[in-house]
Amino acid sequence: MNKIAEKCSKAVAGLALAVTKQNVNSTCMFVMYQPELPENAKMLKKKK
Repeated sequence: MNKIAEKCSKAVAGLALAVTKQNVNSTCMFVMYQPELPENAKMLKKKK
């Protein structure tokens, strides 16, 4: 049972990282609201 939980944990962590990378590299569609990103998330931003 622990192996299944470990594999699920790794899958969830990978998905969270992918979603965060996508969020950091995109902008908000609305003109009035762009939430602040945490400092750790800013490290994932693509270099220009």
